[in-house]
Amino acid sequence: MKIDLHIHTSPRSPCSDIQPADLIQEAQKIGLEAFCLTEHQVIWDPEEVQELAKDSGIKIFRGNEITTAQGDVLVFGLEKDIQGIIPIQMLFKEVEAAGAFAILAHPFRGFKTFGMSDLSMSVEQASQKKALNFVHAVEIKNGKVTKNDNDMAQKVAEKLNLPGTGGSDAHNLDNIGTFVTIFENDIQDEKQLVAELHAGRFKAESFR
Repeated sequence: MKIDLHIHTSPRSPCSDIQPADLIQEAQKIGLEAFCLTEHQVIWDPEEVQELAKDSGIKIFRGNEITTAQGDVLVFGLEKDIQGIIPIQMLFKEVEAAGAFAILAHPFRGFKTFGMSDLSMSVEQASQKKALNFVHAVEIKNGKVTKNDNDMAQKVAEKLNLPGTGGSDAHNLDNIGTFVTIFENDIQDEKQLVAELHAGRFKAESFR
Protein backbone atom coordinates (compact mmCIF):
# COMPACT_ATOMS: atom_id res chain seq x y z
CA MET A 1 0.00 0.00 0.00
CA LYS A 2 1.41 3.39 -1.06
CA ILE A 3 1.03 6.20 1.46
CA ASP A 4 2.33 9.76 1.28
CA LEU A 5 3.30 10.18 4.95
CA HIS A 6 3.97 13.92 4.87
CA ILE A 7 1.44 16.49 3.58
CA HIS A 8 0.42 19.96 4.74
CA THR A 9 -2.88 21.72 4.02
CA SER A 10 -4.27 25.22 4.37
CA PRO A 11 -5.27 26.85 6.66
CA ARG A 12 -4.02 24.52 9.40
CA SER A 13 -0.49 24.84 8.04
CA PRO A 14 -0.22 28.54 7.05
CA CYS A 15 2.75 27.74 4.79
CA SER A 16 0.62 25.48 2.57
CA ASP A 17 -1.50 26.40 -0.45
CA ILE A 18 -3.34 23.06 -0.57
CA GLN A 19 -7.06 23.02 0.14
CA PRO A 20 -8.21 19.66 1.58
CA ALA A 21 -10.87 19.12 -1.10
CA ASP A 22 -8.31 19.74 -3.85
CA LEU A 23 -5.93 17.34 -2.12
CA ILE A 24 -8.50 14.56 -2.40
CA GLN A 25 -9.02 15.23 -6.11
CA GLU A 26 -5.28 15.27 -6.83
CA ALA A 27 -4.72 12.06 -4.87
CA GLN A 28 -7.45 10.38 -6.92
CA LYS A 29 -5.99 11.74 -10.15
CA ILE A 30 -2.49 10.37 -9.54
CA GLY A 31 -3.66 7.05 -8.08
CA LEU A 32 -2.46 7.61 -4.54
CA GLU A 33 -4.01 5.08 -2.16
CA ALA A 34 -3.63 7.03 1.06
CA PHE A 35 -1.97 10.02 2.66
CA CYS A 36 -1.25 11.45 6.09
CA LEU A 37 -2.17 14.95 7.16
CA THR A 38 0.88 16.17 9.08
CA GLU A 39 0.22 19.80 9.87
CA HIS A 40 2.67 21.88 11.86
CA GLN A 41 1.78 21.55 15.56
CA VAL A 42 -1.85 20.74 14.72
CA ILE A 43 -3.73 17.45 14.91
CA TRP A 44 -6.86 17.05 12.79
CA ASP A 45 -10.09 16.09 14.51
CA PRO A 46 -10.92 12.42 13.71
CA GLU A 47 -14.49 13.27 12.67
CA GLU A 48 -13.26 15.91 10.23
CA VAL A 49 -10.88 13.45 8.62
CA GLN A 50 -13.61 10.83 8.36
CA GLU A 51 -15.88 13.33 6.63
CA LEU A 52 -13.08 14.43 4.27
CA ALA A 53 -12.34 10.85 3.24
CA LYS A 54 -16.01 9.88 2.86
CA ASP A 55 -16.78 8.27 -0.51
CA SER A 56 -13.40 9.36 -1.90
CA GLY A 57 -11.77 5.94 -2.14
CA ILE A 58 -8.71 7.48 -0.44
CA LYS A 59 -7.66 6.55 3.07
CA ILE A 60 -6.62 9.51 5.19
CA PHE A 61 -4.59 9.22 8.37
CA ARG A 62 -3.52 11.83 10.90
CA GLY A 63 -0.05 12.76 12.02
CA ASN A 64 1.69 15.84 13.30
CA GLU A 65 4.93 17.63 12.45
CA ILE A 66 6.34 18.85 15.73
CA THR A 67 9.12 21.39 16.02
CA THR A 68 11.90 20.46 18.42
CA ALA A 69 15.11 22.23 19.31
CA GLN A 70 16.93 19.51 17.33
CA GLY A 71 14.77 19.45 14.19
CA ASP A 72 11.28 18.62 12.94
CA VAL A 73 9.72 15.28 13.88
CA LEU A 74 6.77 13.54 12.25
CA VAL A 75 4.72 11.80 14.91
CA PHE A 76 1.96 9.23 14.43
CA GLY A 77 -0.28 7.91 17.18
CA LEU A 78 0.21 10.77 19.64
CA GLU A 79 -3.00 12.64 20.43
CA LYS A 80 -1.40 15.19 22.76
CA ASP A 81 -1.42 18.79 21.53
CA ILE A 82 2.16 20.04 21.74
CA GLN A 83 2.76 23.72 21.08
CA GLY A 84 5.96 25.70 20.77
CA ILE A 85 9.46 24.28 20.52
CA ILE A 86 10.08 21.22 22.66
CA PRO A 87 13.34 19.39 23.43
CA ILE A 88 13.42 16.24 21.34
CA GLN A 89 14.16 14.10 24.41
CA MET A 90 10.94 15.32 26.02
CA LEU A 91 8.95 14.66 22.85
CA PHE A 92 10.36 11.15 22.57
CA LYS A 93 9.28 10.38 26.13
CA GLU A 94 5.74 11.39 25.20
CA VAL A 95 5.91 9.30 22.03
CA GLU A 96 7.22 6.23 23.82
CA ALA A 97 4.64 6.51 26.61
CA ALA A 98 1.83 6.60 24.04
CA GLY A 99 3.23 3.76 21.92
CA ALA A 100 3.44 6.24 19.07
CA PHE A 101 6.04 6.48 16.27
CA ALA A 102 8.54 9.27 15.58
CA ILE A 103 10.31 10.03 12.29
CA LEU A 104 13.06 12.64 11.91
CA ALA A 105 11.86 14.79 9.01
CA HIS A 106 14.25 16.09 6.30
CA PRO A 107 17.18 15.64 8.72
CA PHE A 108 19.89 17.04 6.44
CA ARG A 109 18.03 19.79 4.64
CA GLY A 110 20.62 22.13 3.15
CA PHE A 111 23.65 20.31 4.55
CA LYS A 112 25.63 21.31 1.45
CA THR A 113 26.03 25.06 1.27
CA PHE A 114 25.51 26.21 -2.32
CA GLY A 115 28.09 23.97 -3.89
CA MET A 116 30.72 24.47 -1.21
CA SER A 117 31.33 20.74 -0.99
CA ASP A 118 34.38 21.22 1.21
CA LEU A 119 32.02 22.37 3.96
CA SER A 120 29.69 19.38 3.67
CA MET A 121 29.71 16.83 6.46
CA SER A 122 30.71 13.20 6.11
CA VAL A 123 28.32 10.32 6.75
CA GLU A 124 30.23 9.63 9.96
CA GLN A 125 29.76 13.21 11.11
CA ALA A 126 26.13 13.26 10.07
CA SER A 127 25.48 10.07 12.03
CA GLN A 128 26.39 11.95 15.22
CA LYS A 129 23.33 14.19 14.91
CA LYS A 130 21.79 14.17 18.39
CA ALA A 131 18.21 13.91 17.19
CA LEU A 132 18.87 10.50 15.64
CA ASN A 133 18.93 9.01 19.15
CA PHE A 134 15.35 10.04 19.80
CA VAL A 135 13.37 8.77 16.80
CA HIS A 136 12.28 5.41 15.43
CA ALA A 137 12.96 6.19 11.76
CA VAL A 138 14.41 8.72 9.33
CA GLU A 139 12.70 10.43 6.40
CA ILE A 140 15.09 9.46 3.61
CA LYS A 141 12.95 10.63 0.68
CA ASN A 142 11.47 14.10 1.12
CA GLY A 143 9.98 15.99 -1.81
CA LYS A 144 11.10 19.44 -0.66
CA VAL A 145 14.84 18.89 -0.33
CA THR A 146 17.68 18.14 -2.75
CA LYS A 147 18.84 14.74 -3.91
CA ASN A 148 22.05 15.26 -1.92
CA ASP A 149 20.03 15.90 1.24
CA ASN A 150 18.01 12.73 0.71
CA ASP A 151 21.09 10.69 -0.17
CA MET A 152 22.77 11.73 3.06
CA ALA A 153 19.66 10.84 5.06
CA GLN A 154 19.57 7.41 3.44
CA LYS A 155 23.26 6.73 4.07
CA VAL A 156 22.95 7.75 7.71
CA ALA A 157 19.81 5.64 8.18
CA GLU A 158 21.63 2.63 6.73
CA LYS A 159 24.68 3.24 8.93
CA LEU A 160 22.56 3.47 12.07
CA ASN A 161 20.22 0.65 11.02
CA LEU A 162 17.21 2.94 11.20
CA PRO A 163 14.28 2.39 8.82
CA GLY A 164 13.63 5.04 6.17
CA THR A 165 10.33 6.59 5.14
CA GLY A 166 9.18 8.68 2.19
CA GLY A 167 6.80 11.61 1.92
CA SER A 168 6.24 14.56 -0.36
CA ASP A 169 6.19 17.26 2.34
CA ALA A 170 3.76 18.84 -0.11
CA HIS A 171 2.73 22.46 0.36
CA ASN A 172 1.19 22.73 -3.12
CA LEU A 173 -0.73 20.31 -5.33
CA ASP A 174 2.10 19.66 -7.79
CA ASN A 175 4.23 18.08 -5.07
CA ILE A 176 1.71 15.57 -3.72
CA GLY A 177 2.96 12.01 -3.98
CA THR A 178 6.51 12.92 -5.04
CA PHE A 179 7.70 10.26 -2.61
CA VAL A 180 5.71 7.66 -0.72
CA THR A 181 6.15 4.93 1.83
CA ILE A 182 5.16 1.51 0.52
CA PHE A 183 3.75 -0.79 3.19
CA GLU A 184 3.70 -4.55 2.81
CA ASN A 185 0.14 -4.72 4.16
CA ASP A 186 -2.98 -2.66 3.51
CA ILE A 187 -3.53 -0.15 6.29
CA GLN A 188 -7.09 0.22 7.51
CA ASP A 189 -6.77 2.67 10.39
CA GLU A 190 -4.30 4.75 12.36
CA LYS A 191 -3.74 2.06 14.97
CA GLN A 192 -2.63 -0.34 12.25
CA LEU A 193 -0.49 2.37 10.64
CA VAL A 194 1.46 2.83 13.87
CA ALA A 195 1.76 -0.94 14.31
CA GLU A 196 3.13 -1.41 10.78
CA LEU A 197 5.58 1.44 11.27
CA HIS A 198 6.87 -0.15 14.47
CA ALA A 199 7.10 -3.51 12.69
CA GLY A 200 9.24 -1.96 9.95
CA ARG A 201 7.18 -3.47 7.13
CA PHE A 202 7.71 -0.61 4.69
CA LYS A 203 10.16 1.09 2.33
CA ALA A 204 10.51 4.56 0.78
CA GLU A 205 10.10 5.01 -2.97
CA SER A 206 9.53 7.60 -5.67
CA PHE A 207 5.94 7.84 -6.93
CA ARG A 208 5.51 10.64 -9.48
